[in-house]
Amino acid sequence: NKAYNEQYGCMFTSVVPCNVFGPHDNFNVLKGHVIPGLINKAYEAKKNGTPFEIWGTGSPLRQFIYSQDLAKLFIWTVRDYNEIEPIILATDEADEVSIKEVAMMILEAFDFRGEVKFLTDKADGQFKKTASNAKLRKYLPEFQFVPTRQAIKDTVDWYIANYESARR
Repeated sequence: NKAYNEQYGCMFTSVVPCNVFGPHDNFNVLKGHVIPGLINKAYEAKKNGTPFEIWGTGSPLRQFIYSQDLAKLFIWTVRDYNEIEPIILATDEADEVSIKEVAMMILEAFDFRGEVKFLTDKADGQFKKTASNAKLRKYLPEFQFVPTRQAIKDTVDWYIANYESARR
């Protein structure tokens, strides 16, 4: 960004989002994002009467951003962000949730009553991957992210309604 700006005088920037999820996502368990993959697993477990399996202990913490919030922030970036330095588009650190909490929100949205298994022989990965949104908050201190529970419920509802055409 900086070199191009210095050489050609063009204004470019980069955005760095945290973990994204929402309607129209890729719900493939192996190739998709965390939440859409778990949504697919929960749907299949409920449909087939099988246990819902989560890799690891579920304890790692992550920041997730709802795709509709990200879309609003992309529009703001294009229209109003006038820096060449990248900006991280992420929820607040206080809104980090564990993989277990996310999984339970998904199961609640599905009204799943089956068995839940944590596959503790599988790796958890890094415990915490916090991305600072300090620059975003400097510009948009009042931006309200859709609460994770509501965003997950909306995504689950979309997935159920669009199961046949959803990427999975």
